[in-house]
Amino acid sequence: MLSDVSIDLPVRPVLPALVAALGSAGSAVLVAPPGTGKTTLAPLAVADAVAGRVIVAQPRRVAARAAARRMAALLGEPVGGRVGYAVRGERRAGPHTRIEVVTTGLLVRRLHHDPELAGVDAVLLDEIHERQLDADLALAFSVESRATLRPELWLLAMSATPEADRFAALLGGPVPAPVVRASSALHPVARVWAPPPRPVAPSGAGPVDRALLDHVAATVRRALREQEGDLLVFLPGVGEIAAVAGRLAELGDRVDVLRLHGRQSGAEQDAALRAGQRRRVVLATAVAESSLTVPGVRTVVDAGLSRVARLDLARRLGALVTVPVSRAAATQRAGRAGREAPGQVYRCWSPGAHERLPAQPEPEIATADLTGFALELAAWGAPGGTGLALPDPPPSAAMTVASETLTALGAIDANGRITERGRAVVAVGAHPRLARALLDGADRVGADRAAQVVALLSEPTVAGPGDDLGAAWRRLRAGTDPAATARWRAEVRRLRAALPTNPSGRSQRPDQPGWLPDELAAGLLVGLAYPERLARVRRPGGSAYLMSGGTAAELAPGSGLAGVDWLAVAVADRAPGAASARVRLAAVLDEGTARAAAGSLLRREREVAWSDGDVVAREVLRLGAIGLVDRPLARPDPDEIAAALLTGLHDTGLDLLTWTPAARALRERLAFCRYAFGDDWPDVSDEALLAGAPRWLGPELAGARRRADLARVDVVGALRRLLPWSLAGRLDDLAPERIAVPSGSRIRVDYADPAAPVLAVRLQETFGWAEAPRVGGGRVPVLLHLLSPAGRPVAVTADLASFWRSGYRQVRAELRGRYPRHPWPEDPTTATPARRAGRRS
Repeated sequence: MLSDVSIDLPVRPVLPALVAALGSAGSAVLVAPPGTGKTTLAPLAVADAVAGRVIVAQPRRVAARAAARRMAALLGEPVGGRVGYAVRGERRAGPHTRIEVVTTGLLVRRLHHDPELAGVDAVLLDEIHERQLDADLALAFSVESRATLRPELWLLAMSATPEADRFAALLGGPVPAPVVRASSALHPVARVWAPPPRPVAPSGAGPVDRALLDHVAATVRRALREQEGDLLVFLPGVGEIAAVAGRLAELGDRVDVLRLHGRQSGAEQDAALRAGQRRRVVLATAVAESSLTVPGVRTVVDAGLSRVARLDLARRLGALVTVPVSRAAATQRAGRAGREAPGQVYRCWSPGAHERLPAQPEPEIATADLTGFALELAAWGAPGGTGLALPDPPPSAAMTVASETLTALGAIDANGRITERGRAVVAVGAHPRLARALLDGADRVGADRAAQVVALLSEPTVAGPGDDLGAAWRRLRAGTDPAATARWRAEVRRLRAALPTNPSGRSQRPDQPGWLPDELAAGLLVGLAYPERLARVRRPGGSAYLMSGGTAAELAPGSGLAGVDWLAVAVADRAPGAASARVRLAAVLDEGTARAAAGSLLRREREVAWSDGDVVAREVLRLGAIGLVDRPLARPDPDEIAAALLTGLHDTGLDLLTWTPAARALRERLAFCRYAFGDDWPDVSDEALLAGAPRWLGPELAGARRRADLARVDVVGALRRLLPWSLAGRLDDLAPERIAVPSGSRIRVDYADPAAPVLAVRLQETFGWAEAPRVGGGRVPVLLHLLSPAGRPVAVTADLASFWRSGYRQVRAELRGRYPRHPWPEDPTTATPARRAGRRS
């Protein structure tokens, strides 16, 4: 077949060596930079060397179709002859097809159906460096198939990046596969650094900064002025393509502004890949990074962004995050400008920023939802991927979440092995959650309606604007968007054929019992797929919802779904740090349908707990985190009530109790004894009292029912329960509550500071004392706060003898004139103490 092609591309000289390597080793790695022709010429050369069919696997549908068309055109034949293709929902191949280009996902399906790949003599895995999940699986399954079933099968990995040794080791087993390298790109590509004039905000899970989109449009206009030929502009997603197209609308009178992305129909993609009569600007996503030649392109404008999937494992919500492109991907993009002639790339970032870019894109296995991946491994007979030639092991946390999901679906058993149910799910060829909705929903809403809704969920790009799934379904059935409708109907046909015979589903009619209108049918199917995303509005008429999985969710401002009582959320994402997830696509349903969709989440619970500052005793029916029915319990268990009160005490603190002066004084005396005499005495710190509350408060809680009862607890009696009998009798001796002073008064001791107990007493009542009293069995002197006749402190001392000798004279001189009716003797140690005013001395 290669002999029928006269085109000379840089990869051609190494093709004989490549075929020889495959003939001797059975596997090989071809490293060829962008623009060298590996995607089109290598399959032709391999087909010349084998008798059977050659399968070429591409990560993307647009690339698979384009590669097949390119090879067929080189042979001067229509697609479907010696060269054909197959993607999901579309196949153009026949009995004479020698080379069939398929998506990696479709190759995985075929390997499950026929691990020997009967009739296939060679498998070529193109763009293996892109590291999509299906590409990793296709590589691992192909390697094992060749090793155990088809040693004569040729296996070739093709890449535009230099990580050849890694893939050579995976393909070759004990001896690495040979590596064949092609020369660099045919034409040089000059770099033009074109950073924005001002810094732009990073995107993350939010929208791309409008300033950057303005700058990209301005850079396109600049490149049109400075360069010749067509332009290829790389943007992260369809929304950004539409935004930049709008900014370039004024070019329409002299330049064709075209779009190229995965949401388009094959005809629309073909139009972008054909040379035109006028100059063209092709706005593209990453689908144009590799395996595609856009004719006429001499200039690439690169926004420097890529959109990747991230999974929030805790909430099981995915999000598309905009990240800086890797250096390897930037090289791939730049190479699009040098396919046919010397070109240039305008990079919308600086050389310094370029050096900070990651070297390679992050593999999908590191960030994506692995539920489907885990099921594929189980269906292959290798749960967890053990023993397979995977480029990277799957992250354990993501695999745990995936296994939990598959177990809940009944797709795998406790040992991770696939079940019969799991095989039925795999046969559908959709995400396991969607396959479950199709299989279980067909009997409930009809096979046709089930296939239609699941097709919309599996191809969310056809939904169009807005977040109302029911409205999107109506638009697709009406055919208002022909391209989207064509893709949707093709997927509907495929899913409908994947269903087993289902007479009850097919014959369901509106007049049958249990028939659901379309709106609720859509909600039921979404709920079957994502039961943890059933959501109820928090306030009537609002836009805030609580999902059954416990995550808060918000509708976009102006959503027509606002105020709907119940939603089945099909698509939602949550930006890092955001309080709520944002609902992107949802269907309306009611409580009854929600219960039917997620019956496994229904829980009837008796709840006795501390909630909102008091004990709540109720019977609750919940759908996951959503409370449906709430009734008071007539006779709650006293032990559960006590436990709830203790929880409240821990959550709120000891101030829930009434700390009378006597209670505070007793606690302080106990703290003093522990300070003075050690751990034999009870610890009455907040932490210790809360930890030991069941012991010292238990009896007091026996009759309590609510918060108010805690305020009536006898804290003094409860604290005394902490004292063992051997210490109880010593408390008054070691930490007396009051001390008798010379005047005969009994004054309360303040033990707030256990290191220095305080006795506040009028100075006249201490006359006759030679020394300050002591507590703690005579170990600890009391700190005297000596007061004026008006009760104001005039001196603080623990050494009364020293005060009488020196400090008293100054106090006497200052106060005797102010308080003439009170005694101020010259020698207080021999004077008679006085409780009240009397004759001055």
